[in-house]
Amino acid sequence: ERVERMTSGIVRRLESMGESEVPADVIGQLVMEGLSSLDQVAFVRFASVYRNFREAKDFEDFIGNLEVSSKV
Repeated sequence: ERVERMTSGIVRRLESMGESEVPADVIGQLVMEGLSSLDQVAFVRFASVYRNFREAKDFEDFIGNLEVSSKV
């Protein structure tokens, strides 16, 4: 149910843009924003594909940035 609400919210935001085409990076960013508050594990998993993580250091850097931003 929470995923459906997030998805519906993303669709509404995209529709409110009034564009017939939306770049994939805009959609990806909206999904990242939604997942960040919904499920941290899903957020990291999606980010690993969306941002094309290639090695463990990519995960480490991303999670490190999450920890820093959550403390601010």
